[in-house]
Amino acid sequence: MYWLGIDVGTGGTRALLVDAQGVIVAGFTAAHEDIHMEKPFWAEQRPEDWWNATQHAIRGVLSEASVSGDQVKGVGFSGQMHGLVLLDAQNQVIRPSLIWCDQRSQPQVDRINQKVGEAQVLKYIANPVLTGFTLPKLLWVRDHEPKNYERTRKMLLPKDYVRFMLTGDFAMDVADASGTALFDVVNRKWATEFCHDLDIDTDLLPPSLECSDLAGKISASAAALTGLKAGTPVVAGAGDQAASAVGNGITEAGVVSCTIGTSGVVFAHMEEVAYDPKGRVHTFCHAVKGKWHVMGVTQGAGLSLQWFRNQLAPGTDYDELTNEASKSAVGAHGLIWLPYLMGERTPHLDAGARGGWIGITARHTRADLIRSVIEGVTFSLRDCLEIIEELGVHVESVTASGGGARSAFWRQMLADAFEKRIQILDSQEGSAYGAALLSLVGTGEYESVPAACNATIKTASSLVPRPHASATYRGLYEVYKGMYPALRPLFRLQNALG
Repeated sequence: MYWLGIDVGTGGTRALLVDAQGVIVAGFTAAHEDIHMEKPFWAEQRPEDWWNATQHAIRGVLSEASVSGDQVKGVGFSGQMHGLVLLDAQNQVIRPSLIWCDQRSQPQVDRINQKVGEAQVLKYIANPVLTGFTLPKLLWVRDHEPKNYERTRKMLLPKDYVRFMLTGDFAMDVADASGTALFDVVNRKWATEFCHDLDIDTDLLPPSLECSDLAGKISASAAALTGLKAGTPVVAGAGDQAASAVGNGITEAGVVSCTIGTSGVVFAHMEEVAYDPKGRVHTFCHAVKGKWHVMGVTQGAGLSLQWFRNQLAPGTDYDELTNEASKSAVGAHGLIWLPYLMGERTPHLDAGARGGWIGITARHTRADLIRSVIEGVTFSLRDCLEIIEELGVHVESVTASGGGARSAFWRQMLADAFEKRIQILDSQEGSAYGAALLSLVGTGEYESVPAACNATIKTASSLVPRPHASATYRGLYEVYKGMYPALRPLFRLQNALG
């Protein structure tokens, strides 16, 4: 028998098939349409495209593994967080989804804080409300598209829409729900009083489940479209960061993960709830029942390198870019990249922050430009790590995953800049693998998420910091940290000009 993990990401949907020991049998990715950015800081995708890609990915992985649908015992989910999916009374998508990196809703955030009070918001949801979260996106639709809001009967997140299309059942896991800004993270339930304060009908919200709980079964119609067997159990799953943490074994104290995808996340397990009073990092429910996690997020991680490639090196693959970057010196001869292409979360909480190179001179080469982009993202991730350590989390090592971590060049840079040992697992699948492990737990193969991780996850290699490189990065990081405060007034002037 086999278990299927599905990750509804930003760039594509990944389907991963594993056996009872967690050994990967096959994987298949179906690409998504590009993010639609009608205006600066806007970002939308069509939920229907995610569903089409999921069908393609499931059929693809079954074919690649020569496995029939009746051999799949369970399905688990992961997906990009925070995206707003609105369905009408006929369960049809009302408008394209405002996804995680959409930053248009700062006025709605400001109004929430004015009406409810920032201190009371923290009591309700243990986090500040940010433009990236789902709640202000919902209020933006209410303010600017009242007819669409009036038609809305259910609010879902990206993977929950795809799961609904597979099962016909509404649900949302506690980890992903934590990122809506409508969820009581401490008590693991919807923050109904907060909803009432904001005149939000709680009937819009689906039932909340623990991540390994069963959320439905494959419907007959979905079986015909995907090749899965009708009646196959489907677990709730988790938002991509919690699922990636499961896939990386971050289910106990001591080890932290750093995931470099379109965004970048530094993630730590917590036995008890603790949160940063400044709101620079997020405290959410973990995919482990009864546990929590803290994470820092940089919006423009892999996105920075993707932007460089698309705009300045079209047709070049990422390995070619990192190979070219390796020809530049550590520190890129003093050139620094600010990776704030979509505003920033950690540590600045500024939707209007902007990116760019600082310190460019006539001596700098394209190799320096590329290296500085990767270093700037790495410094932003170090921002996240430092705040997590400030909260008392002991960090023995960092497990690296995601597309960026597939690069040996970038992995060594993480070790040098973090001044920590970097672990590489034998699987780099992250979120999709975590989704598959959650399905193993939900169908009874393992008694708990930590038990599944301990039985299946293996460390393949590790890297240690190079003292000379670490010393260079230590000095450059201090310069990097001073740049945003100096430029913030200018960012505001730029944003006022449009």
